[in-house]
This record gives sequence, C-alpha cells and structure tokens, in this order.
Amino acid sequence: MTQAPATPKAARRRHDREIIALAVPAFGALVAEPLFLMADSAIVGHLGTAQLAGLAIASALLMTAVSIFVFLAYATTAAVARRVGSGDLRAAIQQGMDGIWLALLLGAAVVAVVLPTAPGLVELFGASDTAAPYAITYLRISALGIPAMLVVLAATGVLRGLQNTKTPLYVAIGGFVANGVLNVVLVYGAGLGIAGSAWGTVIAQFAMAAVYLVVVVRGARRHHASLRPDAAGIRACAKAGAPLLVRTISLRAILMIATAVAARLGDADVAAHQIILSLWSLLAFALDAIAIAGQAIIGRYLGADDAPGARDVCRRMVQWGIAAGVVLGVLVIVTRPLFVPLFTSDPAVQDAALPALIVVALSQPICGIVFVLDGVLMGAGDGPYLAWAMLLTLAVFAPVALLVPVLGGGLTAVWGAMTLMMAVRMVTLWARYRSGRWAVTGATR
Repeated sequence: MTQAPATPKAARRRHDREIIALAVPAFGALVAEPLFLMADSAIVGHLGTAQLAGLAIASALLMTAVSIFVFLAYATTAAVARRVGSGDLRAAIQQGMDGIWLALLLGAAVVAVVLPTAPGLVELFGASDTAAPYAITYLRISALGIPAMLVVLAATGVLRGLQNTKTPLYVAIGGFVANGVLNVVLVYGAGLGIAGSAWGTVIAQFAMAAVYLVVVVRGARRHHASLRPDAAGIRACAKAGAPLLVRTISLRAILMIATAVAARLGDADVAAHQIILSLWSLLAFALDAIAIAGQAIIGRYLGADDAPGARDVCRRMVQWGIAAGVVLGVLVIVTRPLFVPLFTSDPAVQDAALPALIVVALSQPICGIVFVLDGVLMGAGDGPYLAWAMLLTLAVFAPVALLVPVLGGGLTAVWGAMTLMMAVRMVTLWARYRSGRWAVTGATR
C-alpha cells in the first residue's frame, strides 16, 4: 500500500521544522560578527568621536578584506550539503577540508597585503586628520586575525552543509563573550585604547578558529577523510567560489562607497553611519539565518534529486523572510531612541543617525526577500547568476550614492541609496527564482 502524499499544510509544517531547526542556531552564529563590531563600537565610542570614526573606517576595510572571501562558507555549505543529500559523507567532509586549506592560504596573502598598505587604504577612504591614526592602528592589529577569520568561515560552511548549525552557535557565543571581556580589560584595564579593542578581537577570533578545527578534524578522522592539503581539491574550491567572489566584491564595493561618502560628510556623519551599519549588519545576519537554512536544505534536496521539494521549501522560506523583515522594521522604529545613545553621547551624531534609521526600518521587508533568495541560489550553486546580478546592482548604486554630497540629503540620503540597492537586488533575484532554472539536481552541479 502506497503512502498518501502529504497535504499542503503538513508539507508546510515539515518545512517549518526544517527551517527552524537550522535557522535558529544559525542566527546566533551569524550575529557574532556584527555583535563583535557593535561591542567594539560601544566600547570605543566612549573613548571619543575621533576614535569611533577611526573604528568605522578601519572596520569597513577589515570586513571588506574578510567578507570578499565569504564564499569559503557559502560555496562550502552548498557543496557539502549536496554530497550529504547524495549519501557520501566522506566526500562531503573532504571537500570541506579543501576549503579550510584554501582559507589558510588566502588569509596569509591578505595579511601580507594589508599590513604595509594600511595608511594608504585609510587615506583612500578620506579619513580626517583626527580619525586617521586610530583607523591605521586598529586596521594593522586586526589584520593579524584575518587567517583565523577565514578558517572560521570555511569550517562553519562544512558544519552547515552537514546540517549542523548548533556547533557554530556555541562557538559564536563563546567568542562573543571572550571578545567583550578582552575588549573591556585591554581598552580600559590595560589602558591600550583602540589598540586594546583590536587585540581583543584578534585573540577571540583565533580561539574560535581553534575550536572549529578540533571539531572538523574529528569528523574527518571518523569518516576517513584526508587531512592533507590536496592541490586539485583546493583549486576546485577556488574555481567554484570564483563567481561568489565577484558577487561579494561587488557587494563590499557598495558598502565601501557608502562609508566613503559618509566620511566625506564629516566625522559626525561617519560616526553615525558606523552605528547604523552595525545595526544594519545585525539585522542582515538575522535575516540571513533563514538564508543559511536555505543553503543547507536546498543543497540537500537537490543532491537527493528532489527538485520539487527544493522549490516548495524555497517558497516557504520567502514567506518567512517577508514576515521577519516586517517584525525587524517595527523593532527598529520602536527602539531607535534607545539604541543610538548606547553608542554615543554626541548630539551631532545622534541627530544624524535617528532619521536615517527610519529608512533602514522601512527597507527590512525588502531585505527579507533578498537575503532568503540569495541563500537559496547559493545553496543551488547558482553562483554565476548571482555574480552578474550584483554587478548590475553596483552599476545602479554607485552613481546615485556618489551624487549625495553634491545634491544634499546627508546620511539619510546615503541610506536611501542603500535601500535602492536592495530593491534592485530583489528584482534580479526574484526573476531568477520565478524562472526555476536554478533547480539543478545531482551530487555536483
């Protein structure tokens, strides 16, 4: 006797359970990085406006240096999840090990570039004479933690692909607590100022990387996967991640342009921009928790040759993204008078931040759709389309943002341009989603 097909309501409940089981722990892990930045901003912000402005510029550069390699997490998640769906755990973990070796190589290369070029990079951002020394100090010290940050990305991708988002949550909680304690002790207790904040973050990142390596290595030994670097495997990881690298560089270029424009509006505006960007990153990662669940679930469904299941769960995740965006937008509007004073007592910074936060709040439902569909297409391995879509978005955003200092509108106009950017992304991703051409099945795409 054949089993009756699941009703639409039963299918939704099953998808909801899958999404919640992966997304809730993923949320905790995803917000670790913006929480690191928010903790740094809160601690450094009370040292002075110039220090906070320096942190804003250095953080934008540092996050660009790290985030352009986010494919180490995203591509690894998709590839490992497909192997899991096809039932080959040994190959799944081996692919993850290749990603970790690639992360170490890339991390060493980035450090070698950032350390000697830090003053020039800060100057390129248009930092004021008062903010530049703090930006250079923070950037040079924090750059030493880049290899650890990239290893964390790659190892997180391995665990997500294995449908395990709880371990990254535990590591993120430990890292956040360690970062906060170290920052307070080194900034105020040891009197190191902004340098202490940077050293605290570096130490916390290396501790997180060490924990991840222990977990992944144990899994590799259990499934008899090799721990040695494999040149062919590393090259394959790099090739698979290349389109996502283009996509991420384009996105980071958008964020760098926004920060550079804010810097040219003055120290108060760029300090306010840093506060808003910290919140925006937190909101983005909260929404991206659903996208992370999507990467893992979509990859597994497609690896198991179940395209209809992948399309069904995608539709459900879009609904989750819209609802989450509405809730987050309301929270921003309600809490904004309480949020900004946590980071600064400067009235000029507060006056610049409060109206821009309204724009951020209104954009959250759009962001919900964008982050979910971005995750779905990553989980499907649809990197080339994502690369072209983001290049188009950059081409629309750049001229609009660069006109802000000329046409006026201040920081609120900068964040209006950011909302336009998200709207363009939504249109391009929705078109791909509706086409169905992303749903390619098999253990590899």
